[in-house]
Amino acid sequence: MDTTTDGAEVDWVVIGSGFGGSVAALRLAERGYQVAVLECGRRFRPEDLPKSSWNLRKYVWMPKLGLRGMLRITMFKDISIISGSGVGGGSLVYGQTLYRATPKFRASLSESAGIPVDLEPYYDVAERMLGVADQPRRSTRDAMLISAGQSLGIGPDGFHPTRVGVFFGEPGKLVPDPYFGGEGPDRRGCTHCGKCMIGCRDDAKNTLDKNYLHLAERRGVRVLPDSLVTEVRPAGAADGSEGYIVSVRNPGSWLRRRPRKIRARGVVFAAGAVGTNQLLADCRASGALPRLSPRVGRDVRTNAESVGAITLRDRNTNLTDGVAITGSLLSGDEIHFEAFTLGGVGDAYSLLLSPLSGDGTQLTRPLKLLGTILRHPLAAIRSHDFRGWSRRSMLLGTMWNRDGVISLRPKRKRFGRGVRLQTQQDTGIPNPTYIPAMYDMLESLAAKYDAIPSLWTTEALNIPFTAHILGGAVIGATPETGVIDADHCVYGYHNMLVTDGSAVPYNPGVNPSLTITALAERAMSSIPHKNNEIHVGGVGYS
Repeated sequence: MDTTTDGAEVDWVVIGSGFGGSVAALRLAERGYQVAVLECGRRFRPEDLPKSSWNLRKYVWMPKLGLRGMLRITMFKDISIISGSGVGGGSLVYGQTLYRATPKFRASLSESAGIPVDLEPYYDVAERMLGVADQPRRSTRDAMLISAGQSLGIGPDGFHPTRVGVFFGEPGKLVPDPYFGGEGPDRRGCTHCGKCMIGCRDDAKNTLDKNYLHLAERRGVRVLPDSLVTEVRPAGAADGSEGYIVSVRNPGSWLRRRPRKIRARGVVFAAGAVGTNQLLADCRASGALPRLSPRVGRDVRTNAESVGAITLRDRNTNLTDGVAITGSLLSGDEIHFEAFTLGGVGDAYSLLLSPLSGDGTQLTRPLKLLGTILRHPLAAIRSHDFRGWSRRSMLLGTMWNRDGVISLRPKRKRFGRGVRLQTQQDTGIPNPTYIPAMYDMLESLAAKYDAIPSLWTTEALNIPFTAHILGGAVIGATPETGVIDADHCVYGYHNMLVTDGSAVPYNPGVNPSLTITALAERAMSSIPHKNNEIHVGGVGYS
């Protein structure tokens, strides 16, 4: 076992710079620790962000093909996933919608942890840090969603503006830091252009490099982009009590060069649910971390989510006003609709959508799709007409407050090192592949507004889509029920935590970013100060 390093030594390594990683970096630095954040993606300034989804080099993350953008697409047999890559993680590409989880989730969280868990004070901190505010404008899309909902018996009282992490100052005007008493960067007011999910070049979106990471770097944290972690192993004692050796390489390299190695007293896994599960599975299979719970990769969930769109036939239509997601429509306690826009610069997404196909299996749904295309060839062609597509299209996200579980099972690669993750549906509570309410809403919208309804293509193949992949290293009362304990400490190891979406044990029923942030805040609150000094709170706690 090679435990030599390249001279780099820190107190803590944080793997990933998304919500969980950014929280960990700042709070550890406030407690006096030397921290290095290892991010596989690049760092983006506002002017570096893509101007449209056609700019694949800046938008899509496929580093071995020279594409070093911020959108990562991961395909499995039972689910397709989009996530973020870059300094700031998912905050670079998400729709900045920040809701507190449902009461059902909060009760389930305490049950999973084996102790009462009160997230409310940590939600308060997370909202202050992320600059959460009520979205102030009602968009054209909101009116359409409310009207179509009424046709389905959903009253307008089920609608409310989104809670979002956006600076709503005077549009386009640069002002001194409005959030952290001058410690944060200068900001510009939102121009309501709707381009949030392609990349906010106006500097109004509260991405993590504007809050947690910015403040962490002011406190000495080193954020190292282009750093893919390939292995974590104890430096001495098998339980990690003598520290860890973290192996790092460039994510775009085709050649297997000797990795850089960093020694740390502790490690925080926060590479996103896909990245963290992949790394933990590799480390367990290789023998680097053999004490990990066998529950790694189990209890993976989504928001029971589905995505479709309508494209208006009227080419003069413009549905891009407002931020990406301006409102939510709730149908009882079970269904949550969100209508969103790509700001007129997301035309490449038209190639990822297909005509509606009904319920079925991975065999029958493609056949139904083919039948729809043959019966309505012009509609199928028009749904892929990318000219002005995102200006006259409204995307519809639907979340179902229902449980569904898959597993990420490791299988050794035929060539090369490590394992490849494969999905497996739970036989008792499988992840839903068809949400009838979304089809009803799409058809209602299409009929009302002379539009062509469509569906994320993988869903037509019975492979649901999600931007909210969760679990796989979940909180559990014992190593037999979870990978981490109630304080997010990994069973079997010292100074090892998981603070990203892979720790989330149940469907939160809403967009999960605020819940991930609050959970991370709660986890880091239990870390003692480096010099055993009393430490209370930090930025955002007052």
